[in-house]
Amino acid sequence: MSPSRPDNTTDEEIIPIGELANTLGITTRTLRYWEEVGIIDSVPRADGATRGYTPYYVRRIRFIMKLKDFGLTIKEMQDLYVAYGEAKQTERMIPRLVEILDEHINKVDEKMAKLASLRKDIVEYRQKISARLSSSTLGK
Repeated sequence: MSPSRPDNTTDEEIIPIGELANTLGITTRTLRYWEEVGIIDSVPRADGATRGYTPYYVRRIRFIMKLKDFGLTIKEMQDLYVAYGEAKQTERMIPRLVEILDEHINKVDEKMAKLASLRKDIVEYRQKISARLSSSTLGK
């Protein structure tokens, strides 16, 4: 996927990859990887030049970080990038994002139900062994 950027970014400050990584608390390797798999872009650069990011790209990277925190996979983020498209149409991406978030909400609900069931089982077992311990110490 070829890097592209809005025409209005030409005069914006370009943040070098190392500085951005430090600011965001991630590694430069993570940023390079995300670019390699096509979920972020950087400013087009001359051979050997350091990768750089405008505020537009930084906002997109923060968005990717939030999606990662929500548990989205690289594949899901690639799907969103494709939906966003070269035309940078947010309205095309939002319905797909809502679908993905709904899927993750369902997964979280399932995990919470399993954890609640596990907690109930542990509490019941603890009560059972505590009662057994109490009855064995009373019998002495």
